[in-house]
Amino acid sequence: MERRDRSLKALKELTYIDSLDSFEKADAIVRWFDTYLKDDSIEDFDLELTDLKRLEELFFKSINFLKNHREETRQEIIKMQKMKRFLNN
Repeated sequence: MERRDRSLKALKELTYIDSLDSFEKADAIVRWFDTYLKDDSIEDFDLELTDLKRLEELFFKSINFLKNHREETRQEIIKMQKMKRFLNN
């Protein structure tokens, strides 16, 4: 029962995280990973099929979000470096 409760809590938190703004969302996903997957496996989740499908959807949506967020952040850093070089000259 404890494993099921933990799994449902993880799903609920990931659902909430999906509704956050960009930077908050990125930080929250990292914290969620550290809490639920750093020391345990995704295979340890005890969810019914519908909940498991929802977790899968949110999980992959979060992965894609982080990939896009990383690229956007990289582009912003490049812009800032160019601006810094311009201002130093």
